[in-house]
Amino acid sequence: MNLQAIIIEDEQSSLDNLKNILSNYCPNVNIIAEARDVDEGYLVLTDKSLKPDVVFMDINLHHDLVFSLLDRLDSIKFEIIFVTSFQEYAVKACAYSCIGFVSKPIDPQLLKEAVARVQPNKDEEDMRDRLDVFRGHLSHLNPFKKITIASLDEMHFVHIHEIKRLQSDDNYTIFYTKNGEKIVASKTIRTYEEMFKPFNFFRVHRSHIINLNYIQKFVKGENSHLIMDDGEKIDVSRRRKSAFSEKLKELQKELA
Repeated sequence: MNLQAIIIEDEQSSLDNLKNILSNYCPNVNIIAEARDVDEGYLVLTDKSLKPDVVFMDINLHHDLVFSLLDRLDSIKFEIIFVTSFQEYAVKACAYSCIGFVSKPIDPQLLKEAVARVQPNKDEEDMRDRLDVFRGHLSHLNPFKKITIASLDEMHFVHIHEIKRLQSDDNYTIFYTKNGEKIVASKTIRTYEEMFKPFNFFRVHRSHIINLNYIQKFVKGENSHLIMDDGEKIDVSRRRKSAFSEKLKELQKELA
């Protein structure tokens, strides 16, 4: 699948390097325009003769965050891949929002994988919603953070505190929410384990990550298991039982 691309990068050497790697590793990417700062970026992105499928951009452009550019656009009908050395929180923010991210120095294989995930003709509101999720995690402003969950044919935007548990299904992960919704994500459960730890989630079994706020009962013994508040029984593996018990003790101390 051929992709029309624009690059917005304030360092000429980085721009040339990205073009060279794309040429060698992503021959299906056709670069139709370049820009060096927010104002140039605005001009190319509002040029109606240019219809990019994907825009590669740095998060920092001459000490200005790229959001000052994106917020000026009436529509965003292209995918975004951030190529940047601005890494503080950015990797996690991109993971939560399903936005492409490649750190500098560029790993050609990771860039190739990010390009392979581009889906042209995305809905404009979908991209703006994903950017909102990204910006919320990047700034640490929103205590009720959202995550973007990519299923096979849709993007779902869910508040993390509304997710009750995750269940592994081979190379997929099933999300269960408090309103009874089931979302099948096209990533393995391991992808989400570290991501969700700061939000009171715990992996109690190789197949299950649970939100500790939705536990009703912990049954100890030979076959340890949890009863969730919806009555669902979740096994706790022997290998994880000790660490899980310690986690519960920590929570009890916090509530004391």
